Amino acid sequence: MTNLSSLALQILTTADVETKLCLTHQAWRHCQRNELSLEPDESPPLPPESARFPDRPILVDPRELPKRKLGSKEGKVALLHAVAHIEFSAIQLAWDHLYRFREMPKQYYLDWLGVAEEEAQHFELLRGRLREFGAEYGDLPAHAGLWGIATDTAYDVLARMALVPRFMEARGLDVTPGMIVKLQNVGDAASVKILERILTDEVGHVALGSRWFQWICGQRGLNPEQEYFKLIDRHMKGQARGPFNLELRRLAGFSEAELILLDKAQGFA
Repeated sequence: MTNLSSLALQILTTADVETKLCLTHQAWRHCQRNELSLEPDESPPLPPESARFPDRPILVDPRELPKRKLGSKEGKVALLHAVAHIEFSAIQLAWDHLYRFREMPKQYYLDWLGVAEEEAQHFELLRGRLREFGAEYGDLPAHAGLWGIATDTAYDVLARMALVPRFMEARGLDVTPGMIVKLQNVGDAASVKILERILTDEVGHVALGSRWFQWICGQRGLNPEQEYFKLIDRHMKGQARGPFNLELRRLAGFSEAELILLDKAQGFA
């Protein structure tokens, strides 16, 4: 029987994109057939810095990323490449959720394995669309800071749930609808279809983050709203700016108290 922890370690420590994708799909198939052991590896987890990324794309400060008009082929490629990198990083993050936190209920592992599989599908859809434009993942530089949050939250699954699905991925709920409208305006129906699929799935991913965040708070006797803003203030002060898509965040498990605080305070901006 295939072991989830062993697969996670293989996926995180290889730099090869195809290996990460193939092993992710393999893990999902094994899970569907009840051929996947969820028993954790007895060895302590490696630090997040041990995770490997491919040599390309070159990772740079977000301010160094080129600005291109969406009406051009180059502009569409730049947008799709940026989203593809986010989805590739999301595969890595989902596997780190699975690998690093060893004492969660079985459903936690089933949930985040499902997320890893969907993130891999998202990446493949975007890579396929890039290829239709004659481009490839890695052709352009990409955001260097996405993996840093994994390192910052490696100390606690509660912080991880707050900062990755409920902060980083939740931001996608705010901005993706606008990207879809812009692509509709330039007549790129194929890319719109992909982003609409991603947005639907991401609502579910953030909802899982909300569910597990609230569950952990319940186990520890913590107030979820207070704890969420405490963690945001600790890790992301000054970076959680609106506007926020309150409707999608509500669907993704944000409480009315959280939405009011986000909307009024603009996320500690």
